[in-house]
Amino acid sequence: MSEYVIIGNGTAAVGCIEGIRSADSESSITVISAEEHHVYSRPLISYYLEGKTDLEKMKYRPEDFYTKNNVKLIYGKAVKCDSKKQFITLADKQKLHYDKLCLCTGSSPFVPPFEGLDKVKNKFSFMTLDDALALEKALDKKAKVLIVGAGLIGLKCAEGIAERVGSITVCDLADRVLSSILDSKCAAVMQKRLEEHGISFLLGDTAVRFEKDKAVMKSGKEVRFDILVLAVGVRAETELARQTDCEVNRGIVIDTSMKTSTDSIYAAGDCAEGYDSSIGANRVLAILPNAYMQGRCAGINMAGGSSVFDDAVPMNSIGFFGLHCATAGSYPEDGEVCEEQVCGGIRRLYIKDGRLYGYMLIGDVNRAGIYTSLVREQTVFNEEDIDKLKKFPTLAIFSYESRRKKLGGVV
Repeated sequence: MSEYVIIGNGTAAVGCIEGIRSADSESSITVISAEEHHVYSRPLISYYLEGKTDLEKMKYRPEDFYTKNNVKLIYGKAVKCDSKKQFITLADKQKLHYDKLCLCTGSSPFVPPFEGLDKVKNKFSFMTLDDALALEKALDKKAKVLIVGAGLIGLKCAEGIAERVGSITVCDLADRVLSSILDSKCAAVMQKRLEEHGISFLLGDTAVRFEKDKAVMKSGKEVRFDILVLAVGVRAETELARQTDCEVNRGIVIDTSMKTSTDSIYAAGDCAEGYDSSIGANRVLAILPNAYMQGRCAGINMAGGSSVFDDAVPMNSIGFFGLHCATAGSYPEDGEVCEEQVCGGIRRLYIKDGRLYGYMLIGDVNRAGIYTSLVREQTVFNEEDIDKLKKFPTLAIFSYESRRKKLGGVV
């Protein structure tokens, strides 16, 4: 019998639990959760504020998930990891022994040292359910909101509160919205949709100083606000890993079995720096599907099984006010860019050496799954197949064996 400990209670932790239980139905599993909530889907926090879901529907697994999987859930913060004696110490001094440990500690907001930020009363992050609940209390139909950061987090926050406040201004030092996943042309389409719903932008400009309810921008412009949301970026939560011999770069370095450089310690999710097959190197891929797959892989291996997750790719699926966007892979500058205007949106494919390296879809995202599989599997095409890929991809573009696998043996 083993003692498994998982630090974190998000998507990666769920994957880890289910991975362990697929190979070991008897041993103990303890989950340490810094948030006092049943596991929930973080991308839904903006929909909660928008009134499109509720706290019950946000649960990522049913209420009896922990009981059915014989999991002991502890609400508390892990503050120390002794990898030599294999103990975890919590903030309340409680100590837990582990045989195998999985760090699913996620990420935390990155907040630059803005001058005067400590004088701002109504300031919020927007990463957790607790953040959303705190922000909700401050919302007012007449409130002026300033959001610092035009990335995924900042824009989903803007959408979630758009009908509940007086005005929203979003600023970002980048020259476009969603700069980490979209090029200028696609970003402009998404920005237009947001502006149609009353959201204003100050791009290529950002706050450098705060004076209570006023932001002084890099350009010298002054922006008044009642509510400030900081969505500048996130950092992998690596503090516990740094207390051990685990190798840490921007995230906790793992191999394709989710093992760290320290015996008996695994890592998964937003805190981990794993293999990205689209670039052939390790990097942090802070996205929900990869978090689950990394967690499940870790759990299987912790329980003595054999699993590898070596085909992770960056991918995002997001929408604003009914306009959907899907992206995946990488965008080589020396490749071919195939663009088509589709149903009021854009389809951009990035092709090099007979392979689809990445794509951006705005509007019609119905074929995103096929494109993602082609990117993930690094499929090489002939000229005829590339023409099919550009026009209307179907499963026929995959090899016979690949189709058999995807369709469960039926072709």
